[in-house]
Amino acid sequence: MGQQEGVATSLADTVREGIGAALAQVDADLARRYPGDPGTRQPVHTVYVPGDVFAADTLRSWGDQALAALDEHAPDAGALAAVLGIPDALAADVHDRVRAKLTREPVEDLRIDFEDGYGSRPDAEEDEAAARAAALVAAAYRGGTAAPYMGIRMKCMEAAVRDRGIRTLDIFLTGLMEAGGLPDGLVLTLPKVTYAEQVTAMVRLLEAFEKARGLEGGRIGFEIQIETTQSILGADGRATVARMIEAAEGRATSLHYGTFDYSASCGVSAAHQSLDHPAADHAKAVMQVAAAGTGVRLSDGSTNVLPVGPTARVHDAWRLHHGLVRRSLARAYYQGWDMHPAHLPTRYAAVYAFYREGLEQAAARLTAYVAKAGGDVMDEPATAKALSGYLLRGLDCGAVDTAEVARLTGLTRADLDALAGRPAATT
Repeated sequence: MGQQEGVATSLADTVREGIGAALAQVDADLARRYPGDPGTRQPVHTVYVPGDVFAADTLRSWGDQALAALDEHAPDAGALAAVLGIPDALAADVHDRVRAKLTREPVEDLRIDFEDGYGSRPDAEEDEAAARAAALVAAAYRGGTAAPYMGIRMKCMEAAVRDRGIRTLDIFLTGLMEAGGLPDGLVLTLPKVTYAEQVTAMVRLLEAFEKARGLEGGRIGFEIQIETTQSILGADGRATVARMIEAAEGRATSLHYGTFDYSASCGVSAAHQSLDHPAADHAKAVMQVAAAGTGVRLSDGSTNVLPVGPTARVHDAWRLHHGLVRRSLARAYYQGWDMHPAHLPTRYAAVYAFYREGLEQAAARLTAYVAKAGGDVMDEPATAKALSGYLLRGLDCGAVDTAEVARLTGLTRADLDALAGRPAATT
């Protein structure tokens, strides 16, 4: 028996030390596999345009088209609220913020597509388009007109298109390097992944590029697009997506659900392919559990119902899109894909209403937790982490302002980062 500072114990120090030694490898494995949130801004959406369509004015054009759709089909706060069911108390603020966002930063994440949206072209044509994309992205970053995140979706690692995808990626990255280097907001998307070995192949490819160009190892990350049944459940009955995260060797930045390819691979008929189909919910639940704690973000897919045509038809498409975005947000899918400029008003309306409607309650609960003041809800550290994460996401996308969060909570951005378990804030 031992005794320290007047408290009696029965176990020798060697017992504790032995347990620590036995679990040392587990401790290291937990730290490696589950580093937590990377602390960077996550975009609320990804917009993708074909490689031959992308132009220097694409971002501004999307914003202008989105504003035109808003002015034509919901010219004021009351009209937008009536279409989408936004509470009257939030209507004016949401409408104003949506207009400001479409004017200032209409697209948060742009993917120049060389896969399905581009198709199969002669090699010389795709070579030229990839080089042109690199030049335009580099110019946008130099000129301050870039989206926070920009990059390409290459063709996949399947045998029929593998060499073409590798060449396009090489041309694009080389073009960026020749134009001054890789931008901080660079994002690459690897589609139609079926086996973890394809992810490993992408890692080896990026390693080779980094070595060839004298870049720091691990500089280039990539997204994994989950749009095949094999990416969710392998032939051996194991959750393949978890193996893919491991195979990425720390380079995977996010998992993106591919609505239509995945639905089709499950045999879902075209009329019922949607983000809220049970097959989609199952896939996304597996993705969510596999990614939890790893620092790999999640993105939902898209709707192919476009808000075009007469106002009644636009309103129907808007209600559908708004409802799907709201549903994703409630299920902790904070990002999705948008296919048309007229999707942007409802993307931001849904996102802004989501964060503004819960602002005061989240702030009050977090304030009570920090002050240990109690209240009508007893929150634990994990919930405080979620509350601060909620406020940080609202800040990042422009739904809420730093001043009002500080007024409601008395907390700084650094305080919120610490409570959320994030490293110091970066963009």
